[in-house]
Amino acid sequence: MKYILALDQGTTSSRAIVFDREGAICGVAQQEFRQIFPQPGWVEHDAEEIWASQHAVAAEAVQRAKITQGELAAIGITNQRETTIIWDRETGAPVYNAIVWQDRRTAAICERLASVGLATMFQEKTGLVIDPYFSGTKIKWLLDNVPEVRERADEGKLAFGTVDSWLVWKLSGGKRHVTDVSNASRTLLFNIHTGEWDHDLLAALDIPRSLLPQVVPSSEMVAATGQGTFMPGVPISGMAGDQQAALFGQACFQPGMAKNTYGTGCFMLMSTGPQVRVSGNQLLSTVAWRTGGVTEYALEGSVFIAGAVVQWLRDGLGIIKNSPDVEALAASVPDNGGVYLVPAFSGLGAPHWDPYARGSISGLTRGATAAHIARAALESIAYQSHDALKAMERDSGTTLKELRVDGGASLNNLLMQFQADLLQVPVVRPKITETTALGAAYLAGLAVGFWSGRDEIAGQWSVDRRFEPERKFSEMEKLRGEWGRAVERAKGWEHAR
Repeated sequence: MKYILALDQGTTSSRAIVFDREGAICGVAQQEFRQIFPQPGWVEHDAEEIWASQHAVAAEAVQRAKITQGELAAIGITNQRETTIIWDRETGAPVYNAIVWQDRRTAAICERLASVGLATMFQEKTGLVIDPYFSGTKIKWLLDNVPEVRERADEGKLAFGTVDSWLVWKLSGGKRHVTDVSNASRTLLFNIHTGEWDHDLLAALDIPRSLLPQVVPSSEMVAATGQGTFMPGVPISGMAGDQQAALFGQACFQPGMAKNTYGTGCFMLMSTGPQVRVSGNQLLSTVAWRTGGVTEYALEGSVFIAGAVVQWLRDGLGIIKNSPDVEALAASVPDNGGVYLVPAFSGLGAPHWDPYARGSISGLTRGATAAHIARAALESIAYQSHDALKAMERDSGTTLKELRVDGGASLNNLLMQFQADLLQVPVVRPKITETTALGAAYLAGLAVGFWSGRDEIAGQWSVDRRFEPERKFSEMEKLRGEWGRAVERAKGWEHAR
């Protein structure tokens, strides 16, 4: 047994990465899939396309690593969280497209829940705020709006799952309907204190218990690949939502250690160990993972649009041909020229939580160019992360000493330097930035004895580059003030129409 395979099912693409015992990448494959936008604010995926793309890249990565039967020790799965799928238990056919975490269609449902005084109950039990981001209101929408779905659900004929559940169902040939604690904690249905689906939460959203998967640890043998898959008989022994997996992959095992993942969205997590830290600053308390019989937690700041703003520059505006081109274009001007881009395409996440905010560009003059807009787009990622971190420091009572970073946009040196300047702490990029997939691999490998423990994992983490703050606090404070003005102008746009 020489390798672990990580399936990294993301918002815009499916990836598969083969790791060896030293945590080095031996084979990788990636495939983008369609983004479906039926109405403004709605975002969907084809669940069958998710499965087909993930299975295809798994087979390709194994082939590229030249793995033979018996050399693959286990599979770990990490996934875009909150994205909601309901399918038929007998046929395996989805009843509707997957509703993506970015989708805003349930904003009115969330308002109604808050208006009848349920916000406190949801936060106390789940650690979350009532927001369309999470799975629970998406399930309710499907039950209430797709013909015959509620009736079939009440009869026990349907299954709900986030993407991890969907992949395990497909990989196991429909034998296992499970989710891990980290993904369960993102549904608005899971009590993070008792570690169980909660009757009061299910009743508030009118969701039948029969829909829900069994909750399992993040590191445990839960299934095996079935016949017809790329390699039958391989244990599936690691599962975690993408951001929790990245926290594990960054070896942030001690309370107070934090990482930021720069993907489609931007997600900052700080480990709080076995203690649930309740946020007073609009952050989320979430399950980090459950291993060895112990559940550990984290504080999280969720930014909905990060790398996706660069995709918008490419696909929506057409000012860059390829996403990596944004760095050179942004660097062609010395600063943003007074331009601020607030990418609230899916509302604003932490610490604002405004589902009615929409994207805006402020400070445009005749002198503004595509380069200024590109720079403002990159800087918006850092500003949003800064806002989340400051709230996190207030909640935790600790000042961050360094920020570990990963994800595709962490390779952008201009962005990472600006982030260090904004935060006024070092930003540290590891040699392996695929820490989401690596975390899933570590969780899977620990369950089957591929790695001895966390000390061995922590010893494999190494630095690629360390970005030290270069600009003065007073200079950055002025820029942060201008950013704050731009954010206020983006808020509540849908109400104002």
